[in-house]
Parts: sequence; C-alpha cells; structure tokens
Amino acid sequence: MEWNNKFEHELDLATAARARGNEGQARVCARRAAGVLVRAYFERLGHPVTSSSAIDLLNDLLVIEAIPARARSAAEALTMRVTEEFKLPEGLDLLAEIRALAESLLPEG
Repeated sequence: MEWNNKFEHELDLATAARARGNEGQARVCARRAAGVLVRAYFERLGHPVTSSSAIDLLNDLLVIEAIPARARSAAEALTMRVTEEFKLPEGLDLLAEIRALAESLLPEG
C-alpha cells in the first residue's frame, strides 16, 4: 500500500472514531497518520528514518529547523501529551492538525 493510501486510511479511521465519540481512538489514528506522513517526507528528503514510532518521527521532524512554521506547530500539537483526564487543550483538533501537516510537508500528496 502506498504511503498516501495508508495516510488516508488512518484519517478515515480517525474520523470514524470521532463520529462514534471515541476521541482517544481518533487521537491514536491521527498520530499514526502523522507517522506515515513524516516517514514519506523523510524518504523524499533522503533523511534517515530511525524509528517506526509516530511520536519519535514527529520529534525527529521537530529538530529540523528548516521545516515550515505551520508544520512545526502541527507536529507540536500532535506530540502534545494528554492530561490525567485524557484531554488535550480546548479547541485543539488533531484531525485538523494532521491535515495542516500534510499540506505543509507534502502538498502534492
């Protein structure tokens, strides 16, 4: 399966989880989609991929100074830890953030 098909599949799973009221599963799927996306981005750049973990890949992305500002803020949002109540800050939408990350890193899909 091509990276963009895997990416879209994870987004579809995230959207379905949110529709069922399972925001935790939506977060997991959004982060997996981010992992697929960042891996594809790194492969295009010839940058070494050192982990299969989406969080590790996002953290690797964050150390690259040259990434677009919108990609940086999306990656920061996607790596944000939930509170003890399993919540993210009010108004933070990881599905919107993953779409912004995709548009910033690989706009041609």
